[in-house]
Amino acid sequence: MSILKRFTDIMSCNINALLDKAEDPAKMVDQLIRNLNEDLNKVKAETASVMAEEVRAKREVDSCKADISKMLEYAKRAVDAGNDDDARQFLSKKARLSENLVNLEQRYGIAKANSDKMKEMHKRLTDEINELNDKRNTIKAKIATAKAQEKINKIGSSLKSSKSSLDVFSRMEEKANRMLDEANAMAELNEEKRDEIDDLMSKYSSSNSSVEDELESLKNSKDSSIEDELYNLKKTKEE
Repeated sequence: MSILKRFTDIMSCNINALLDKAEDPAKMVDQLIRNLNEDLNKVKAETASVMAEEVRAKREVDSCKADISKMLEYAKRAVDAGNDDDARQFLSKKARLSENLVNLEQRYGIAKANSDKMKEMHKRLTDEINELNDKRNTIKAKIATAKAQEKINKIGSSLKSSKSSLDVFSRMEEKANRMLDEANAMAELNEEKRDEIDDLMSKYSSSNSSVEDELESLKNSKDSSIEDELYNLKKTKEE
């Protein structure tokens, strides 16, 4: 029954602990299920053998009991027939069968106990495989979700990196603007200053002289025209 102990050890192992140590839980579950299915096939074969032994032992017990009942029945018939010697032979055979029955019942008890254990082991192993099959989809779904989240996290990190790069460009642009403003200010400071008195003299020299000349010309033109017209009037009157 070493196989029974082996599979008892398998069933008593902490599957969750195995999964915790696995780098890829999904692959670990698949491999574990494959191993358990292989073990289940061996348990089935061993269970069938043990169950057959139980049936055989039970059949021998039942057969021995039937023979004992038969010897007792024949002993009663011999007594009824007045043949005590025959009755003694039947009772002697019954005694030997009864002694053998004790051994057969002990063997049957062991076979039945082993069969019950193997059937229980088969049931537990089958239930465990079914449970793992149910968990496998859940585990794989969680792993897929975790991988998707990791991908999103990486994208988020990339976006943060991009934002950081944009911040750097913004600071560089701000620095460039500051440098340009400083350069323009320096150019303004370095520009040669004109003498303000020159501008003032120009205002009162060239422009005023032109205005006065034009005004004088107008005055002279006006007086000449009037005098000429007056002269012509007087001349016409005298004639």
